Amino acid sequence: MDVFVVLSAKYLYLLIILIAVGWVYFREKDKIINIAKLVATSFPIAYIVAKIIGHFYYNARPFVVENVKPLIDHAANNGFPSDHTLLSTTISAVVFVYNRKLGILLVVLSLATGYARVAARIHHQIDILAAATIAICAVYLSVKILKKLGVKFGG
Repeated sequence: MDVFVVLSAKYLYLLIILIAVGWVYFREKDKIINIAKLVATSFPIAYIVAKIIGHFYYNARPFVVENVKPLIDHAANNGFPSDHTLLSTTISAVVFVYNRKLGILLVVLSLATGYARVAARIHHQIDILAAATIAICAVYLSVKILKKLGVKFGG
């Protein structure tokens, strides 16, 4: 079981990236351009919001608080919010805007990545939930901004 947790915690986000890149590769050029605009807007918003919130809220990692050895070696720094979950959920939410079924699958994989990191004792559940919330809100806000600028979404 530990091997599955470690592999998921360390590498599942790469599968999410690979699936998303493969999905984008088969889109029409005009959709790829709009996806790129959404990515170029969503990622900075998610990253900046996460860094600002992380600056004001420090959440010591579980292995530090509980004085246990984590399944994955990690620095004893702020675990809030989870960078892996932020990245993978932002990708998943961008895909969701265009393809709901694949987006939901990727969100589930993103949450699985996050909860594997909880099981590995390097994040608390709040770190995962906060990162997912920030990511989804960043994509939602980006869609609203880009729609006002005439970018088309869906399908």
